Amino acid sequence: MFDDLLAHPGVIEEMNIRSRVGIMAFHGGSLERMTDVIAEAVATASGASSYIVRQPDDLRWHIPSRFIDPTHSDPLTAFIDHVDVAIALHGFGRSGLFTTVLAGGSNRDLAAHVAGHLRVALPEYRVVDDLEEIPEELRGLHPDNPVNRPPSGGVQIELPPRVRGLGPWWGDRPYEGVSPHTDDLIAGLVSALADW
Repeated sequence: MFDDLLAHPGVIEEMNIRSRVGIMAFHGGSLERMTDVIAEAVATASGASSYIVRQPDDLRWHIPSRFIDPTHSDPLTAFIDHVDVAIALHGFGRSGLFTTVLAGGSNRDLAAHVAGHLRVALPEYRVVDDLEEIPEELRGLHPDNPVNRPPSGGVQIELPPRVRGLGPWWGDRPYEGVSPHTDDLIAGLVSALADW
């Protein structure tokens, strides 16, 4: 499945090797919009390694994380082999959770650390790192999930539309570039990585 996606016209796969911390957005582009932009900004500002897949505007192909298989991607294999820990950014939208950020993944110490920084950076949002409060399908705990494959595992951050600058809340609030909330999110993630 993943190799078919990567071979699809217009799909872009990017990998940059920097530090031993990695930022991922493998549902980027048109699928979980802005996750790739945020990941790239965080990686550039923090010196983190990055792995990003961008889908073109005419494609919205969701492959569950556990099927993002590094055996079908040399760049993903190189990324996982290089980093010690990773943070994967995802987009989600659910009624009642439009101002909630979820921090799942297998590295619970890093999840709590990142969540603490995001609570400071995003006071308008509820940041949840208690797995019991995160819907099971959004916890990001499957061992085949790429974010859990590095030696120290990783954190799956689920971002609602508003913090990504999307949705009706931003309809009458003009801004240039990314939204103010997205800027705050990026700053919070960069701060978390600097302190890790």
